[in-house]
Formats: sequence, structure tokens, C-alpha cells
Amino acid sequence: MQDFKTLFEEIGGTETIEKLVEAFYPRVYADSVLSPLFEGDIEDIKRKQRMFLTQFLGGPPLYSQEFGPPAMKQRHLPFEITPLRAQRWLACMKEAFQETGIEQNPASVLFFDRLMQVAAIMVNSPE
Repeated sequence: MQDFKTLFEEIGGTETIEKLVEAFYPRVYADSVLSPLFEGDIEDIKRKQRMFLTQFLGGPPLYSQEFGPPAMKQRHLPFEITPLRAQRWLACMKEAFQETGIEQNPASVLFFDRLMQVAAIMVNSPE
């Protein structure tokens, strides 16, 4: 029988997710287009992102265990997410991939493709 690894395992698991989130959020908060969307305790926001990404990539369902099904589009409806904001969010994530070295991992291509799909789904407002 062949071993099957989740994308979570392929990218390096919890340690990689932690590094990515730590590299990502300073960029988001420094971006004048994105920062108005991120109110509240940054540590709580980062914790939720770590939980979501872990589950999103096939790791333990941490997010659902605490908050129920992710339903990310529904959860983001109160926020004005424009095509530009989706592009900026992806740019911050791409930079975080580069900073952390995740981009060197072949599995990062699939990971980023999935993030691009999510970003497109989140758009709920015109420019």
C-alpha cells in the first residue's frame, strides 16, 4: 500500500504554517488597502489563520472543532473584498512564501493555487 501525504504534511506541517502566518500578517497590516479589513487582536487573527490553514491543507480540523465549518465566504461577507484586495492578499502571501522558503517546496505550487481559488471566491464587491 502506498503512503499518502496530505498537503499539510507535504509543506512541512505545523512548523511551516506557523512561519507562514508570522511572515504574512506584518505585510497585511502594513498594506493600506488590506489593513482596514483586519480589526481586532492580531494574535487571535493569527491563531485562527493557523487553525484554518492547517485544516485547509488536510491537517487536523482545528478550525471546525472550535468554530464550526469554515464557510469562509459567508464569514467574510461583512467585509468589502474587492478584486484589488484579493490581489493584494495574494501578493502578501506570495511574499510570505518567499520569505519563509516555502516556495522552494514543490507542494507550494498546489498550495498557492488553492489560495488563488479562495481569494477569487472571497471577492464580494466591485472596485
